[in-house]
Amino acid sequence: MSRTGFYSGSFDPVTLGHTDIIARAARLVDRLVIGIGVHPAKAPLFSDEERVEMLEAETRAIAATAGIEIDVVTFSDLAVAAAHRLGAGVIFRGLRDGTDFDYEMQMANMNGQMAPSIETVFVAASPEVRHIAANLVRQIALMGGDVTPFVSKGVALRLATTARARKA
Repeated sequence: MSRTGFYSGSFDPVTLGHTDIIARAARLVDRLVIGIGVHPAKAPLFSDEERVEMLEAETRAIAATAGIEIDVVTFSDLAVAAAHRLGAGVIFRGLRDGTDFDYEMQMANMNGQMAPSIETVFVAASPEVRHIAANLVRQIALMGGDVTPFVSKGVALRLATTARARKA
């Protein structure tokens, strides 16, 4: 029996914290679907297509190392509904600190009532990436700061290019 997991977020941009959770979740399933939440009311720094491209590039090596398939999709409905539609039996949620835990526990309980067949698994972020937040990485990039400690070289280049274009 194949086990499919679902990990969702805005991934704007994908950070080393995200890839840490992805790599650890990939060891627990046969297939991992990464869902990029698309919401018309939000104005992300990167387009849906750019976020898909970044995640595909960032997860190729992870998939090869884990020996699994990693798919990247976009969704605009509830994450639990997308997970169900994609055949996931588990939703992975990354935790950085106690604040994350409180929020994620509420969401897991509500998701459990909406889709009892899908389990939520919390994955604690590794200590070296626990402090990374995508919204802060965006702010640092847009203000000309160095984001290389928080994202891969490829993502840092995209951030620098996008930040320069916004200033022009």
